[in-house]
Amino acid sequence: MTGWTADRIPDQRGRVAVVTGANSGLGLVTATELARHGAHVVLAVRNTAAGKEAARRIGGDVEVRELDLASLDSVRAFAAKLVADHPAIDLLVNNAGVVLLGLRRTSADGFELHLGTNMLGHFALTGLLLGNLAGAREARVVSLSSITHRNAHLDLDDLMFERDYRASAAYGRSKLATTIFGIELDRRLRTAGSSIVSALAHPGLTRTNLTPRAWEHRGRFGQLIAGLGLLVTQPVEQGALPQLRAATEPGVRGGEFFGPSGLWETRGQVTEARLSREAADPAVGKRLWAAAEELTGVSYL
Repeated sequence: MTGWTADRIPDQRGRVAVVTGANSGLGLVTATELARHGAHVVLAVRNTAAGKEAARRIGGDVEVRELDLASLDSVRAFAAKLVADHPAIDLLVNNAGVVLLGLRRTSADGFELHLGTNMLGHFALTGLLLGNLAGAREARVVSLSSITHRNAHLDLDDLMFERDYRASAAYGRSKLATTIFGIELDRRLRTAGSSIVSALAHPGLTRTNLTPRAWEHRGRFGQLIAGLGLLVTQPVEQGALPQLRAATEPGVRGGEFFGPSGLWETRGQVTEARLSREAADPAVGKRLWAAAEELTGVSYL
C-alpha cells in the first residue's frame, strides 16, 4: 500500500500560507509543495537574501518577509505588517528551529536560545496572527515537534536552563515545550469554540542543515560527526511529509500528531505519532502557557 505523498495535497489556490524557516530544509520543501499546489506562500525567514534565492527556486506565488524568531521585536514587526496585508491567513506552519550544541546562548530578549527560538518565538507569532487565522474559513496552525520531546523533561522552575546546562537537553526541552504548546493551543481553541485547527508533526531523523550547524563548534571533528549522522537520516523530502499532511489533509482534527511510521518513528511513511505523557498533561500545558504569556507579553485565548 502506497503511503501518503505530496501528490495527495488538495488544491491550495486562494489560500495564504505562512511558513517560518522556509529558505532551507523542511521549510523549503513545505513551502515549495504548498506553492506547487497553488497557495500564496509567505516565506518568513531570518536571512532575506537566502529567502529570495529560495523564492527564485520555488517559483509560483511566493513572497519573502524578514522574521527573526529569537527577537520579540522582530516577531511583532513581522506580524504587524503581515496582518495589515493579509486579513485572512489560512495556514501557519511553525517550522523554523535551531539546534546548537556547545555553550549556553541567549536570544535578544535574554531567553535560552533553543526555547526562545523554537517555542517562545512561535508562541508570540501565533498569538499575534490568531485574529487573521480566525478570518479564514478552515485555518490551521502546524507546530513542528521532534522525537526528542519524548525523552525530555520540562523544568518549569528553570525554563531558561540556567542550572546544569546541557545543549542537547536544551534542544529536547524546547521541542517538548513546542509540543505542549501545540496541544494546549488545541484545548484552548476548542474551549473557545474556534474553527482553527492546531495540529502537530515531527520529521523523524531527517537530512537537513541543522545537524552540520549544530556541530560547527567542534571544527573538523564536528564535521565528521555531522557527516556520520547524515548517513542515518532520511531525505528532507520524506521528512517534510508529516507536516505537509498536518497542514493540508482534509479532516485533520485538532491535536492530531503526524510522524514517520518506521524504526521507532525515525523514518518511513506518515502515520499518527505518539505523544509523551508530559506533552499530553493538561496541568503542564496550563503552567507553560501562563509562563509563555508572561515572558512574551502576548496573551490570547
